[in-house]
Amino acid sequence: MASPSSRMLTLLSLLQVSRNWSGVELADRLGVSPRTVRRDVDRLRELGYRIASGRGPDGGYHLAAGSELPPLSFDDDQAVAVALALRVAPASGADIAEAAARALATVRQVLPSRLRHRVDALGFDVPPGSVLVDPDVLASVSAAITARRVLRFEYEYESGSGDARTRRVEPQGIVARRGRWYLVGWDIDVADWRTYRIDRMRLRSHTGAAFVPRNLPGGDSSTFLAARFKGSGGDDVWPCVGQVVVSAAVRELAPYLPDDALAAEGADGRTVLTLGAWSWSALAATIARFDAEFDVVQPDELREAAHRLGRRLRAVGGP
Repeated sequence: MASPSSRMLTLLSLLQVSRNWSGVELADRLGVSPRTVRRDVDRLRELGYRIASGRGPDGGYHLAAGSELPPLSFDDDQAVAVALALRVAPASGADIAEAAARALATVRQVLPSRLRHRVDALGFDVPPGSVLVDPDVLASVSAAITARRVLRFEYEYESGSGDARTRRVEPQGIVARRGRWYLVGWDIDVADWRTYRIDRMRLRSHTGAAFVPRNLPGGDSSTFLAARFKGSGGDDVWPCVGQVVVSAAVRELAPYLPDDALAAEGADGRTVLTLGAWSWSALAATIARFDAEFDVVQPDELREAAHRLGRRLRAVGGP
């Protein structure tokens, strides 16, 4: 049988799962009687843990939020996950690098030797985000999303320009993408969906009027933002997709291909490529940068864009 201390740590780990546990379930998992479970719960309460219980013979226990932060209990995988998340936190773009470093030092100090070695073995460089976001602003924007309240803020469309405009937005969601944080919302004044970089926002009101959420194109904020970066108005797909045959092997092109490109080796050693871009001219330029001869398979819009690009390049070179 496990020692009382070990048993209580296991009990705490179970209670931290977001669900209710009956006294019988906990007793079965711990290999003790329901009465022992009740005593262990009382001991955890004395240590500062707020454990709520339901009525009835079986109780029904779960860990509730408290006014203070009591000691936490993690299993091995959870402890390593927390340490890893804290280590990569500076790359998120949120201005929490110092706090994350202090938290990591605290976690590492209490880790048993076997886990400390696992964490220390995770050696990698984490460059900080090029643009940092105030975590208080993130929290305020998140609160407005949860409360479904209109946000009013000054927004700089160009960083450092000093030219800020007041926006009124029904906030839909926050998306972290490549070290930057974006707000997706319905701009009331232009009556359309817009995205805003949170580092360029200066909040004026956190408690605007309530609003009824609208149906976001694409279904969620992440899909909507990805679609906007591709120049698409809805689904996360390129609006212009074409197919070409490039006079180079797949292995030669692979280091330069976009992640979503499809490449197949042809019988003649050339590569059949299917890829997309936000415009036909951009797609033609993407293909031209492979520095190899190519033939357009489809569609005609891509073929015409390639011809236009060729004429432009010849004009730059002179007669």
